[in-house]
Amino acid sequence: MNIREVSNEISRATTIGKKPISAPEALNEAFQYGRPSSFSRGLRLDFGNVTVLLISGTASVGPNGETLHVGDFRAQTRRTFANITALLGAESATWKDIVRTTCYLRDMDRDYAEFNEERTAFYTLQGLDPLPASTGIQAELCRADLLVEIEAIAVFRNDSDRRE
Repeated sequence: MNIREVSNEISRATTIGKKPISAPEALNEAFQYGRPSSFSRGLRLDFGNVTVLLISGTASVGPNGETLHVGDFRAQTRRTFANITALLGAESATWKDIVRTTCYLRDMDRDYAEFNEERTAFYTLQGLDPLPASTGIQAELCRADLLVEIEAIAVFRNDSDRRE
């Protein structure tokens, strides 16, 4: 599906479907925390035959809302990718549908080289070509024990021809 086809399909859509994305086997909903946080793990937007997934900032969080792999940057990065993979899978999408990521690192100077190694290995394993557009940002994350958080956007055709 090329940009013109996406644009045409979106412009023809008479309604926009919107529903939350969740993958409770991998990570719980933020509003289920002891101190609830009011956001969805992601949203699915359907514009005719085009689906856009907006994946909220996702980190190394477990199914009970707990931070996993405290202090281990590489393990947190791998868990973050696994959580995003679970959210994508909940909507029958894969990393090949990802068009953009925004990557937040607590300490860019300390962690970027390791992040890029982990991301490159993961993308290679996924067989991504082309690679998603991406931005890296140093940021103070919502929990002191989180070292990396990634948000993502996926776009795909939601009909039987989507993998062509």
